[in-house]
Amino acid sequence: MKTTFENAPAPERYTRRLSIRSLLQPHWGALTLGFIAIAGESVANLLQPWPLKVVLDDVLRSRETHGWAMRLIHRMVGTDKMAVLEFACAAVLAISVLDAICTYGEKYLTTSVSQWVSYDLRLSIYAHVQKLSLAFHDQKRTGDLISRVTDDIEAIQSFIMNGLLGVLINAMTLVGMIGVMFYLNWKFTLIALSVVPILFALVYSYTRRIKKASREVRKKEGEITSVVEEVLSSIRVVKAFAREDYEVHRLEKESLEAVEISLRARSLKAKLTPLVGIVVAVGTGLVLWFGAKLVLAGALSAGGLVVFILYLGKMYKPMQEISKMTDTYERGVLHA
Repeated sequence: MKTTFENAPAPERYTRRLSIRSLLQPHWGALTLGFIAIAGESVANLLQPWPLKVVLDDVLRSRETHGWAMRLIHRMVGTDKMAVLEFACAAVLAISVLDAICTYGEKYLTTSVSQWVSYDLRLSIYAHVQKLSLAFHDQKRTGDLISRVTDDIEAIQSFIMNGLLGVLINAMTLVGMIGVMFYLNWKFTLIALSVVPILFALVYSYTRRIKKASREVRKKEGEITSVVEEVLSSIRVVKAFAREDYEVHRLEKESLEAVEISLRARSLKAKLTPLVGIVVAVGTGLVLWFGAKLVLAGALSAGGLVVFILYLGKMYKPMQEISKMTDTYERGVLHA
C-alpha cells in the first residue's frame, strides 16, 4: 500500500520526549567547532593589549625589560628597536585577523544550530499538540497554543543565538583575564575584584525581579492573543449581534494592562545596566588611583599600568554583557 504525504505518520524524532540534550545532540559537530572558535576569540582578547605594552616599555623607553615575553620576541626578531616595533604592529594585525575569523565562525555556527534546533522543536511541539485529547483543547485557549508554537520558539532561538555560547565566551574571557591580571599584579587584581560581590548581588537581585515581571508579561501576551483569535474565529457572530465596539473596548482594556505590565518589567531591565556601569566605574577609579601612585614611585611601568587597565575594562565588560543577557535568558527559560 502506498503511503501518501497526508496520511504518513509523524517521524519518531518529532514525537518522542524532548530535552535540551536531545535537541542539541544532532549538532555536536557544529557546537564543537563553535567551542574552538570561542577559545580562539578568548585568546585574541587576552593578547590584544600586549603589543601596546611592548611598544611602551621596550621601544619608547631607553631601558630594556627582561620579561619572558620580551626574551621570546628577541629570539624571533632580535633586539633592534625598529624590528621589535614592526613585530608589534604585525602582532596587532594578526590578533585582529584571529579575532575576526573566530568571531565569524562562532556567529555562523551559533545561528546555524539555533535555526535547526528551532526547526526540530517547532515540529515536535506541533506534532505533540496534534496528539492531545479534545478535552485538553477544550480547556486551553487556542491563542496560548499558537503562542507556544510561534513566540516560544522564537524566544528559545534567541537564547541559543545570543545567550548560550555568549555566556561561554564571557566566562572564558573572565577566567583568562583574572588569571593574567593575577600574574601581572595580584594586589591590583584584588582591588579590582573587591567590587565583584556587589556586582553579583546586584545582578542576582534584579534577575529575580525581572523573572517575575517577565512571567506576568508572557501571561498577558497570551491573553491578548487568545482574545484576538476568539474574535476573528467567530467574526460572523460578532457582526450578527453588533458586538464590534464591545470587542474593541475589550481588547483595548487588555492592551492597556499589557502596556502597564511591560513598562514595569522594562523599568527593571533598564535600571540594571546603568547600576552595573556605576559599580564598574568605582572599581576602575580605585585601580587607576593606586596604579598611578605606583608608576610615580617607579614600582610599576607605564606599559604595565596601561595593560592592566585595559584588562580591567575587558574583565568588567563580560560582566556587563552577562547582565544584559538576563533578559534573553529569562525569555528562553520562561518559554521553554
